[in-house]
Amino acid sequence: MNSKKEEAFIKNLDHLGIVAGIIDEIGIVEKINELLGTDPRERVNAGEVVKAIILNGLGFVSKPLYLFSQFFQDKAIEHLLGEEIKADDLNDDKLGRVMDKLYKYGLTKLFLIIALEVVKKYGICTKYSHLDSTSLHLHGEYNNRLEQQEKELEITRESPILITQGYSRDHRPDLKQCILDLIVSSDGDIPLFFRGASGNESDKAVFGKILVEYSKQINFESIMVADSALYSVNNLKLMENIKWISRVPLSIKKAKNLVKALTSIELNKSEIKGYSYQEQTVTYGGIKQRWLLVESEERKKADLKKLTQKIQEEFLKTEKQLTKLSKYEFDQQSLAMSKIQEIESKLKYHKISEVKIIERKIKDEKLIYKVESELREHQELIAANEKQAGRFILATNILEITELETPEILRIYKQQQSSERGFRFIKDPLFFADSLFVKNSERVETMMMLMGLCLLVYNLGQRQLRSSLKTEKATVKNQLNKPTEYPTLRWIFQCFQGIHVLITQGVKQIINLIEERCRILQFLPVSCQKYYFLA
Repeated sequence: MNSKKEEAFIKNLDHLGIVAGIIDEIGIVEKINELLGTDPRERVNAGEVVKAIILNGLGFVSKPLYLFSQFFQDKAIEHLLGEEIKADDLNDDKLGRVMDKLYKYGLTKLFLIIALEVVKKYGICTKYSHLDSTSLHLHGEYNNRLEQQEKELEITRESPILITQGYSRDHRPDLKQCILDLIVSSDGDIPLFFRGASGNESDKAVFGKILVEYSKQINFESIMVADSALYSVNNLKLMENIKWISRVPLSIKKAKNLVKALTSIELNKSEIKGYSYQEQTVTYGGIKQRWLLVESEERKKADLKKLTQKIQEEFLKTEKQLTKLSKYEFDQQSLAMSKIQEIESKLKYHKISEVKIIERKIKDEKLIYKVESELREHQELIAANEKQAGRFILATNILEITELETPEILRIYKQQQSSERGFRFIKDPLFFADSLFVKNSERVETMMMLMGLCLLVYNLGQRQLRSSLKTEKATVKNQLNKPTEYPTLRWIFQCFQGIHVLITQGVKQIINLIEERCRILQFLPVSCQKYYFLA
């Protein structure tokens, strides 16, 4: 009698059970399939492919799209996606077809539908929405059709984005790029709105249009928050029916005068430590609004340090020029004066004084001219710069203090880093979202939307975990082995490395699920626990 050899397989699970559980909680697979439809002949439907992409995106493995299926070779894919699904089913062709279907449906529309479901299901506070943009650089040619250029500033766009040179936030002007616009909630940094844009697009040209478009598509009122790119006469008129908070560019004359007008003693201490402010009602662009002049102690110290450094650098550079000039012999007195004026015209913090033209005869009774001068600090200008150090102006068109109290304006604007945190997440090399590698602009834009979904899953999971810990008055250990109510989900992911699924004759077991990991899972949704056989 032949004894049947027992088969055993070990597959990596790690933190991917948590990611899969959050995706299930949101209902992303079902919603994608509802919107795009399914074909009974498919082994893997579109929703499951999107789930696989998010798992890959949050898998802490920097692998490009053409290595997508290889990512799942050692993962418990049947456990995470479905018993019938194999890694080979997630091939390049399948992935490409799904990405094309997503693009054809409408990326911004699809993302908003999923985000609004999250808002409704989890009670996300949407009183404030934060808008910002970033650039993502790419390698490759990306030959764009010329006729697309006329449509590049449209918010509702059927033609692909342009992959081209533009202002680079990544300090890579040598590379082509695209733009990612994101609106997030102040509650948990949940992304609410996504938009891909051409690499040469100007924030100032489109921010107003984006917020108008967003406000048309949401079924709740939200105060829009953005940086100074939003603040222009055209945008303010566009947003006539929208409530907003924005930073005011100091290039505006009225703003420039205000930051110089008040002394620090005239400012009121803020409830936020290290800040003081003074409020004024002004009219700009025909819009009546409240301006809040803010002074930050920390920023003031930094600005004054930079100012001192710039003054010193200018002094040393100019002293060197004047010393060299004093040794030079001019044929004409006017040329000597012209050279002094040329140097002085480039000075910002100094003046050239005590200018003397020394006349001297040389051979053949020829006259030559030399220049002597002194360099002095421009005290009035330096004092003005010192006075405005650490200062900026916030504006809002909400005139009633009962609706928006003055300290709240500063507190909410400081949360503008919500969208910036999202961009740091997307660009973090630990995450798949760092690699934009697909070779046409439609796929690039689709990939950016999928990055946004990764961010949505991550931030919602982090919000849910922190909310559960707060409710239960519990803590988990952080990287320093100290208790915290506010762990990052990244740290939790790292805590779950080394968990495996053991499959012996079709029976699954979870290996290495120690007590501390079981305890953490108690604060995560039941849908996460089920992947570790705890639910």
